[in-house]
Amino acid sequence: MAAMENPLRQVVAEQKQGRAVGVCSICSANRFVLEAAMALGKTDPAELLIEATSNQVNQFGGYTGMTPQNFADFVEATAHRMEFPYARVMLGGDHLGPNPWQHERAAVAMAKACELARDCIRAGFRKIHLDTSMPCADDPPEAQGGLPMTLAVARAAQLAKVCEATFAELPPNAIAPVYVIGTEVPPPGGAQEKFAHATPTEVQHARQSIEATRQAFFTTGLAAAWQRVIAVVVQPGVEFGELALMPYQRSPETAALKELIEHYPTLVFEAHSTDYQSRPALRHLVEDHFAILKVGPWLTLAFREAIFALEHIEQEWLAGRKSVQLSQVRAALERAMLAKPQYWQRHYHGDENEIAFARRFSYSDRIRYYWNEPEVAAALHVLLANLSEYPAPATLLSQYLPVQAQAVREGGLGNTPADLIYHKIQEVLEVYAEATRPGNRSRNGAHGLNGKT
Repeated sequence: MAAMENPLRQVVAEQKQGRAVGVCSICSANRFVLEAAMALGKTDPAELLIEATSNQVNQFGGYTGMTPQNFADFVEATAHRMEFPYARVMLGGDHLGPNPWQHERAAVAMAKACELARDCIRAGFRKIHLDTSMPCADDPPEAQGGLPMTLAVARAAQLAKVCEATFAELPPNAIAPVYVIGTEVPPPGGAQEKFAHATPTEVQHARQSIEATRQAFFTTGLAAAWQRVIAVVVQPGVEFGELALMPYQRSPETAALKELIEHYPTLVFEAHSTDYQSRPALRHLVEDHFAILKVGPWLTLAFREAIFALEHIEQEWLAGRKSVQLSQVRAALERAMLAKPQYWQRHYHGDENEIAFARRFSYSDRIRYYWNEPEVAAALHVLLANLSEYPAPATLLSQYLPVQAQAVREGGLGNTPADLIYHKIQEVLEVYAEATRPGNRSRNGAHGLNGKT
């Protein structure tokens, strides 16, 4: 029996047929984000694309503490809890390559990257972003600003060969993996420094990257696998940093990229760092063949907004009750972030007050690294328990969560902490559903997270 067709190839096929359809790629390991996405997608028969980066999830645990199989089990357990068919989940591995081990020799870093690629395929990951653009410790000094393209694509092909060999060991009816090539600058998670603009990738560089990778695949004996390379990552001119973002703007440069990709019958673009873009900007991206829209920090920022709002409600509503212990989630987060500054220190700049503000409210949302810290998780549990036992009054909901308050009043949303959190996250997911939907039908129409209806 032949391998099953990967559903993501249908998105590419529809783009090539002239339909401005896309897919939202959810890049998060946050339980509430995944639950919110599954709750929203229950009525949609299409796939839910969930990705983890090589920093989040790897054979050593990453910053989430999860291996690829752990992550797959976690997503499957979440789907079961949410009564969402796990068969409709598509798992992806983002930025697979030596990125987590750049400080090591290239041979060592690539051996670890290959091990991670094997683990991802075995765990059921079927969308693989091959990102080998970063130099390792013993690469030539002149490569420290970026590897020569020939070396980067050779390493990408090396990873793809491992993926293909591992997939060949699986049952013959398994879904075949698809690949994404290329990278964006700056690295994932948002700009590490303040920026003035984000320059779209030069069309000549994008063409060279595609052709060089294609040649590397063919040279490595991966001609068949090249047919499952569905997307290339380029910079469309979007970015976000601490407190600023750069919106997508159509330009001669983006028009040239659009024209370029139209000459490749099996390729679309994948856009990273699309968080916080406007509805029209996201829609324009899809129309310009950026069919895969990655979103991550915007979703966890929405989660953080919901939690901060709920803590304000808790304080106003329950502070006078002697029998109630308040959660003090924000204080717990601040202690955790100060105790382990490695996740935000390189990203936030300015004086003490500016950095303290960024820790709480930055677009890059480095808070997302701390929700599983024991003290923070315990405080969050107290908050949810308090507002479950003592539901927030309508006036406080209106003050701190006005959109959710209206939904509660209209009877479409329960006044429980989980429902309120899901709804807040779904505000963001709705923007992507609208952007990726063919025909850009109204917000109130039936929709799915990948644009299918």
